[in-house]
Amino acid sequence: MPLTPQATPTTYWLEHAWLGTHVEPGVTVDVADGRITAVHKGAATPPPAAVVLRGLTIPGLANAHSHAFHRALRGTVQVGSGTFWTWRELMYSTADRLTPDSYYALARAVYAEMALAGITCVGEFHYLHHAPGGTRYDDPNAMGQALIAAAADAGIRLTLLDTAYLSAGFGAPPNRHQLRFSDGTAERWAQRADGIKADREHVRIGAAIHSVRAVPAEQLGTVADWARERQAPLHVHLSEQTAENEACLEAHGRTPTQLLSDHGVLGRRITAVHATHLTDEDVALLGDSTTGVCMCPTTERDLADGIGPAARVQGRGSPLSLGSDSHAVIDLLEEARAMELDERLRTRTRGHWTAAALLRAATADGHAALGWDDAGTLEPGALADFTTIALDSVRTAGPLPRLAAETAVFAASAADVRHTVVGGRQIVRDGVHTLVPDVPTALAESIAALRG
Repeated sequence: MPLTPQATPTTYWLEHAWLGTHVEPGVTVDVADGRITAVHKGAATPPPAAVVLRGLTIPGLANAHSHAFHRALRGTVQVGSGTFWTWRELMYSTADRLTPDSYYALARAVYAEMALAGITCVGEFHYLHHAPGGTRYDDPNAMGQALIAAAADAGIRLTLLDTAYLSAGFGAPPNRHQLRFSDGTAERWAQRADGIKADREHVRIGAAIHSVRAVPAEQLGTVADWARERQAPLHVHLSEQTAENEACLEAHGRTPTQLLSDHGVLGRRITAVHATHLTDEDVALLGDSTTGVCMCPTTERDLADGIGPAARVQGRGSPLSLGSDSHAVIDLLEEARAMELDERLRTRTRGHWTAAALLRAATADGHAALGWDDAGTLEPGALADFTTIALDSVRTAGPLPRLAAETAVFAASAADVRHTVVGGRQIVRDGVHTLVPDVPTALAESIAALRG
């Protein structure tokens, strides 16, 4: 059964709850019509008929940056050595084999894996629009509709970040792989994006600029205006590779961040993904405009991209979110932990973020980056999306319950997620997905179907 809000009022009893600043024992959460209607402290034992969630319950995790089809690359791209650019060639070969039906099957399995990891909302950076060679499907948004259906059937929320991808590089036409990504111009991209059917409660539509190398400078404003007029989130890959910075400087005499600023592509509803190689001026431009930054540490280290200046951009004013990007792993707790631990390696000092700050990046700020400002907190009026992490596993047993947030961030993994609730409905119960009972088989079969 696809995602629908829980209509019958339900009370959940949380053994321990993270309430944004601290861990509170014995909390009841009342839910009706998919939203939290009341939160009560001091419930030492479960009320009659309450659904019992033992462990630490936190707001649902928001995966702010995903390329669902990259999940098919796990393991394969870890063989041998290479760079981002050699990895990209393997990625293209997988993209070439996808159809709307096979993409639905893969994405449903990937989104189910996310639900098992406590993720209740995903931002899908979607640029795989057309058939190989660039031929349009009868429904020009067939691939996006497959993702929308997949998220519904896996029980999680989706922000479809429909992506403009027009060029292979500064002034270069799309290569043969990229033809299925491209609408030709930003105007034609906007026309197609206007046709996406998004009349389901679990989905919101945003926009994305793949990168400054993939959208000509004079067309950046068209995408930004489309998002601004709809008050929709806009995401962009930014300075992930030094080669992109060098090519941008050669083409425009500007860094990618400066180029975005010149064309009005910075601001509160905009999120820069990666932002790994920034100048001091870049940091100031992002922070002063309150442009968000999405860090994807497990992918950034898997591709040897480097360590982004997360502490610096946040200190300047950019809210931080987290994403699993290429899905080398799907574990938002690991993304949160990695952001802190990578900064420790760089600076050789500890304690750049508290556990509460890292959880905020993984929950409320991630949801805000995806246009779900009404999610990411355990408060009345918020969407009833939350997840429970076991405190009695081999990774989490031992610490005092009041330290459960620190335990979750610095010791737990996605394997410790016991329950996931979306819209008041249990999507994961006792570690089992209620809509996709055998997620490993769904993953294995959908990935095997793509092998050449």
